Amino acid sequence: MLTERARVLLKTLVERHISEGQPVGSRSLSKHSGLDLSPATIRNIMADLEEIGFVASPHTSAGRVPTPRGYRFFVDTLLTVKPLNSREIHEMEGQFHAENTQKLMAATSHLLSDLTRFAGVVVAPRRRDAAFHHIEFFSLSAKRVLLIIVTPEGDVQNRILLTDKAYSSSELTQAANFLNQNYVGLTFQDIRQRVQGELRQLQESMIQLMSAAMEAGSQAMAESADDYVLSGESNLLKIEDLSSNMARLRELFELFEQRTGLVQLLDTASRGAGVKIFIGEESGIVPLDECSVVTAPYEVNGQVVGTLGVVGPTRMAYERIIPIVDITAKLLSSALSHQQS
Repeated sequence: MLTERARVLLKTLVERHISEGQPVGSRSLSKHSGLDLSPATIRNIMADLEEIGFVASPHTSAGRVPTPRGYRFFVDTLLTVKPLNSREIHEMEGQFHAENTQKLMAATSHLLSDLTRFAGVVVAPRRRDAAFHHIEFFSLSAKRVLLIIVTPEGDVQNRILLTDKAYSSSELTQAANFLNQNYVGLTFQDIRQRVQGELRQLQESMIQLMSAAMEAGSQAMAESADDYVLSGESNLLKIEDLSSNMARLRELFELFEQRTGLVQLLDTASRGAGVKIFIGEESGIVPLDECSVVTAPYEVNGQVVGTLGVVGPTRMAYERIIPIVDITAKLLSSALSHQQS
């Protein structure tokens, strides 16, 4: 437990460091804290905060900076979030009019990046049960067939099927018509379970084509549902806190490229409600040790389907970033739910 004076000084130190990017000395704390304390008293309180791991002293300065643990205490107990005003929210709403899910996710990622000047990310977890709205087959060569899948959201997925025999245009049209007339709105998993019983009226070769399409369709839907859209990575190159360590910055960009670690982190964040913040080592991902990730889940008709967030330095204006992420998640949820209504 911190005394009230220690809480005020820690809050002042974090806010000054976020604002100025420099170690904060006792003179600055005395000036901005509003407390009538002697320099000696301030130094003693700072020593106590350093001992419990909330602040640290850089070797080149008499001032102190917050540690990730200090940021965590600040965010959890001292932070005063600044809500967005109605004009800002209205301007954000204007960005959510894309005609399909993929473009909507891309627009959301760009919006997060533009508003925060950090990296914005939107990811949807795998959903192997996605349905289709329309299917078409086109012959590419003797034994190669192009499968085109249109989802209920208007997204288009293409897959190439390698077949054991050559199919005529009329056979491909017959197969597509059969699926579109009988199975629209069902998942590929559901269709696959009904194939053997309901497709006996078709030739064996057609059943093989249908089965291959169901397998490729399930895979396509799983991959498309794991879309990962990242924008504004270059913003991180301009942040001195990160760009001063090029080796760590390279690791961070490798993390972005490999996707898996960040996707797993955001997937973990989607299991709870509201904004979640991972500060430094809390993420469990080494390249993010000097970063904070602010995330929020988004929904479709009340069901969580994915997560979005911002990746930036630990020295970020949390009081501003948190409401941006929160409102963006709500606006994306509303847009997706409206799209499917």
